[in-house]
Amino acid sequence: MGQVWGTNTLGGFMYADNLSDVLRTELQPMTRFRQFCDARDASEMGYHRGNTYRWNIYSDVATQGTTLDETTAMPETNFTIAQASLTIIELGNSVPYTGLLDDFSEQPVKEIIHKVLKNDANKAIEADAHAQFDATLLGVQPTSGSSATAITVSTDGTFAANNDIAMSNVHVKLISDQMKERNIGTYDGTNYACIGRPSTFRDFKDDLETIHQHTPEGFGMILNGAIGRHYEGIMFYEQTAIASEAWTNSKSDAAYFFGKSDDYCHKLAA
Repeated sequence: MGQVWGTNTLGGFMYADNLSDVLRTELQPMTRFRQFCDARDASEMGYHRGNTYRWNIYSDVATQGTTLDETTAMPETNFTIAQASLTIIELGNSVPYTGLLDDFSEQPVKEIIHKVLKNDANKAIEADAHAQFDATLLGVQPTSGSSATAITVSTDGTFAANNDIAMSNVHVKLISDQMKERNIGTYDGTNYACIGRPSTFRDFKDDLETIHQHTPEGFGMILNGAIGRHYEGIMFYEQTAIASEAWTNSKSDAAYFFGKSDDYCHKLAA
C-alpha cells in the first residue's frame, strides 16, 4: 500500500487540524427557581455572625374584636410567636490544572475553567433552590389523579393517586382560587407565580390558544408569548435545569405555584 489519507502514518499526519479561536461550551439550561428565593435578610448579615439566621412569625390575635356596649370593659387577648430559621451552607467545586498545560495550550485554560465553573455554580444553586420549593407540604393534584374539573389539596406533601391527566386552564383556575381562599399573598403585589418545564405547560398553552383565537386581544397574547403573561392572576415561567419527575404514563409533571416569600408554595402534581 502506498500513501493514503485514511492512515495517519501513511498520509494522515501530512495535515494538522486548525483549532478554532471560538470557545464553545455545552448548552446551558434555563434557571428560574433561584431568582425567586428571598434570603435578603440572611445575606446581609455579613461575616462572623454564625451560619444560622432566625425570624419570628406572629399569629393573629387569639380572639377577634367585637362590638362593645358603652360600659363594657375593653376585652383583652393575645397572640403567639413562632420562629423559623435559615442555615447558610457552602457549595463548591474546582477544576485543577497544571502550569505546563497552561503554557502549551493554544486556548486560554483559565478562561475556559472560569466559564465552566460559573455554569456549574449556576446549576448547583438552582438545584438547591428547587429542593426548597419541592419541600413544600401544600400540594395539589387532580382529584383521583384524572379529574379535569376538580382538584384535591394535600397538606403533608404526599399525593393520594398517580396523575393521569395534563395540567389544563381549569386546573390553573382552581389552584388560583385555592391560593386566594387560603389568603396567600401575591408574589409581586398583583400576581402569583408558577414555574414548570416547557412540556408541563403545553396543554395549558393550547387551551389558551383555543380560548383566545377568535379575538384580536387573544391573538396578541399568543404572539407575545402568553406563557410569560398572567392568567387568572398567575405569571408563568419555564425552566429546564431541573429534570422531569418522569411520572408514570408521562401525561403530567410538577409545576410550582407560589405567592410572597412568607406564605406557602403550592406544588401541583399535574
